[in-house]
Amino acid sequence: MDAAKLATCEFAGELSLTGELRPIRGALALALAASQVPEGQRRTLVLPPSSAAEAARITQLDVRVAHHLRDVVAAMRPGGHLEHLPRAEGAAVAPHCSGPDLADVRGQTLARRALEVAAAGGHSILLVGPPGSGKSMLAQRLPGLLPPMSEAEALASAAIQGLVGAHLEPAAWRHRPLRAPHHSASAVALVGGGSPPRPGEISLAHAGVLFLDELPEFQRTALEALREPLESGAVTISRAGRQARFPAAFQLVAAMNPCPCGWLGGASLGRHCRCTPESVRRYQARLSGPLLDRIDMQVEVPAVPPEELLSPRPQESSADVAQRVAQARARQWARQQGTNAALAAGQVDAHCQLTPAARAFVQAAAQRLGWSGRSLHRVLKLARTIADLAEAGPVDVAQLAEAIQYRRALPEGAG
Repeated sequence: MDAAKLATCEFAGELSLTGELRPIRGALALALAASQVPEGQRRTLVLPPSSAAEAARITQLDVRVAHHLRDVVAAMRPGGHLEHLPRAEGAAVAPHCSGPDLADVRGQTLARRALEVAAAGGHSILLVGPPGSGKSMLAQRLPGLLPPMSEAEALASAAIQGLVGAHLEPAAWRHRPLRAPHHSASAVALVGGGSPPRPGEISLAHAGVLFLDELPEFQRTALEALREPLESGAVTISRAGRQARFPAAFQLVAAMNPCPCGWLGGASLGRHCRCTPESVRRYQARLSGPLLDRIDMQVEVPAVPPEELLSPRPQESSADVAQRVAQARARQWARQQGTNAALAAGQVDAHCQLTPAARAFVQAAAQRLGWSGRSLHRVLKLARTIADLAEAGPVDVAQLAEAIQYRRALPEGAG
């Protein structure tokens, strides 16, 4: 064999006893890492057929296919060569509003508006309401309001999916993932871990949506492990001999009942809460203050009266809302190259400018409500998103007042 040819290639694949080359997990992640080498030092990547099909989405790499070990040996001899894989067709993107439609949700005017604001600014949101009020329906429709992933986001997301053995689905290319783990999931399942370290649900939701239903039912350790990734957009898993860092820039949507029985505040529909004030307090206390402080929006989703559920009046569709969301996000990217939710503390003053009346209003509200510095910044970023949806310049009092509505505390028991 020609040793000079060997030096210009990288090989990856599972070798069977018959010499056949079988696919490996994480081919796209491998290709992404190989593409980050300086252009003059990049090597040809040789992979089994299905793994090569994934890696071919990295346009900067020369990807070749090998079906059998004898193909590799023959190619490494003078005059030999490997099959060149055509580039994957990634330009065609199916409509991102092809999932569940927001028009299916009846009533819930405030919650629908809150979902639009969350989508426009990339904000995390907690939906609080009784059983059957539509919390899960709203959460499942958030991905359809978001713009398609960029090429870089789609490649990063697909690479993470490949690390856990998920196949790249062409029909879902650039669609934002929705992950909805059960409340029995452990901290390792949510954040990642193991040996070697593997990505968890928060990384599998990278560039997409993480939906946590029945939030207080999750293990306390699992919920507390979300605090740092919510701020940094990444998670670092340390083991004795190695350290792995996975991206985790997800948008959190959580849902919960206001009390153990679920019917606190439901007297208007004839459903009365049977919980004692102490049991309500203990139930809500399962969510720590620091975690709630990191959730941008806390919105009440009341039960919908039967007349609204049966009303024939058409509701606004996901496509209509997604158009406004896309326009608001375009303004944010033109201004700061990112979403409002991702603004760092040092960027808030520069990009969340207030009118004089709004500045006096928010100072009084922060003092009266006892906000932390983090809470104040989150309200300002929410108000900036609302102003972007309204195509406004500096944030005014009306936009701040709406933002404060979305930071409502959880319903409290009678004590």
